[in-house]
Amino acid sequence: MENKTETAPSRGSFGSKIGFVLAAAGSAVGLGNIWRFPYLAAKYGGGIFLLVYLIFAVTFGFALMLTEIAIGRRTGKSVIGAYRAVNKRFAPLGWLAAAVPALILPYYCVIGGWVLKYMTAFITGGGVDMANKTYVSEGEDLSFFEHFISQLGEPAVFFIIYVLIGSVVVMLGVEKGIEKVSKFLMPVLLVLIVGIGIYTLTLKGAGSGVRYYMLPDFSEMSPSMLLKTIAAAVGQLFYSMSLAMGIMITYGSYMRKDDSIETSVRQIEIFDTIVAFLAGLIIVPAVFVFSDGDKEALNAGPGLMFITLPKVFDSMPAGQFIGTAFFILVTLAALTSSISLMETVTAVVMEKFSLSRKVSCIIVIVFTVIIGMLSVLGYSTWSSFTIFGKQILDFFDFITNNLMMPVLAFLTCVLVGYVAKTKYVEEEVMYGEKRFRSQKLYTVMIKYICPVCMIMILITPFVTEI
Repeated sequence: MENKTETAPSRGSFGSKIGFVLAAAGSAVGLGNIWRFPYLAAKYGGGIFLLVYLIFAVTFGFALMLTEIAIGRRTGKSVIGAYRAVNKRFAPLGWLAAAVPALILPYYCVIGGWVLKYMTAFITGGGVDMANKTYVSEGEDLSFFEHFISQLGEPAVFFIIYVLIGSVVVMLGVEKGIEKVSKFLMPVLLVLIVGIGIYTLTLKGAGSGVRYYMLPDFSEMSPSMLLKTIAAAVGQLFYSMSLAMGIMITYGSYMRKDDSIETSVRQIEIFDTIVAFLAGLIIVPAVFVFSDGDKEALNAGPGLMFITLPKVFDSMPAGQFIGTAFFILVTLAALTSSISLMETVTAVVMEKFSLSRKVSCIIVIVFTVIIGMLSVLGYSTWSSFTIFGKQILDFFDFITNNLMMPVLAFLTCVLVGYVAKTKYVEEEVMYGEKRFRSQKLYTVMIKYICPVCMIMILITPFVTEI
């Protein structure tokens, strides 16, 4: 089936289907998979959360990812140009889609700097020792992590180093940079996570954590808790699959026309879900063993990765080695995601201002460092400054993930489901293909189920805040 396609050859393209799949999977596999997925699973009933997440991943997640990749490939443009090409009245959506990664990239790189610091500490042999370090500040005991982020110098240095590492890959371009790096990093990441997972399962007492994580228990699940679990699972899909960030539209614009979109999305989905599932198999049983089955030890936020897990590694046989492997894994996962965020913003700058990739990337680096330093300062010099009761990094995280991304996803569903019609996406999916196997599922999801889920995601955090 033919359709009109606008192309931009100078922007580059992926040289192979596997390159596209691994790059997109690398974008999807990030900090959301490694630490956010496990603690949400622990908080919302273990096996119940896992079951709900899997159901939505193959329906809701599939529909949104397929939509974004198809829009990207059909238009051949970055997010701003892509939405305008679909329908001029929805052009502002492109600016919203560009703003999301532009705001996420700086604070994500700050967290990436923290991960880089921990990886360096474990590689040099000091990772386990710092797990039990405490510092006294104004009469309060601080963990190593709390003390580290309260400083200005070291967090800023690791943040800038992390930004520069990612920028080198983006400067090299789509095929020579992102694709080549993804082809190397993603298999390494998979080997690491499988290896650490196998070791964790051999720990004495790990079975109770595995049972909690994998076996649904509806006996303690009230209707209100089930609704919260559904909202949490759908919300996690944004983190886990890089949805509503403009990334999949950008990567889709680099996708070859003779590669199957439907098959590629399923492969990305499988890779991403396996990594998230294995991360849970690493963290939940290990923390269960360390805490004697206390679910509260799987607390939300940075504390799980930077405070609890180093103590878990300290209690393990060969903990220094396992901790080193784990933080190398987390660094690789974070890096592949931040590269995709930076590429999305760089693509926008290249397209809007007709600049070279190198110049555009330098502009994005400067922007990222300036805005990211606000988050660094927010935990140190400006720690007393808050926005609506939130520290600077937490505010950026809340506004992007709980407001901008759900709004973008909801309006994208309206655009494709009711304005351009699902035919717009279906034509691109069927380009060169005999049929669209999941066409009926896609239509139902994008027109009815996904918009309802978006409204739920929008309402839940604000009700919780109130």
